Amino acid sequence: MSTPDRKAPTRADYVHWRTITTRWRDDDAYGHLNNATYYEYFDTAVNAYLFETTGVNVRKLPKIGIVAETSCRYLREIGFPEPVEAGLVVDKVGSSSVIYRIGLFQGPGEEAAAEGRFVHVYVDNTDASRPVTPMPDEIREAVMPLWRQN
Repeated sequence: MSTPDRKAPTRADYVHWRTITTRWRDDDAYGHLNNATYYEYFDTAVNAYLFETTGVNVRKLPKIGIVAETSCRYLREIGFPEPVEAGLVVDKVGSSSVIYRIGLFQGPGEEAAAEGRFVHVYVDNTDASRPVTPMPDEIREAVMPLWRQN
């Protein structure tokens, strides 16, 4: 679990919410959510938001966001069968990148069970070398309401 000196994020720290149904297979032999599954949930929270908000299949855009960096801070155990609520907020918007922060909550508590960092960098999907490129306008318009300028 995480170091005690860093405060756990709360529900108030996030702007957009998605409920994720946990599955039996998400738990590991220790009876809690497998660490790799947290990253699946982060990916689901971000990309489902983009699909729904833009109204387009973001995989088909000529410029796509690829995951350049991820991390997770585990604060307490979660697992099947209770659903997980994923809170989403944007910490930074650059010309070609977005830094998302995702909080995973299970149960009635106000503090997150886990907090993820998820960085999308936009690349040219029409060029085999996939050079970094400015973010598409429809993506920028979608992420701006999530941005909390510090």
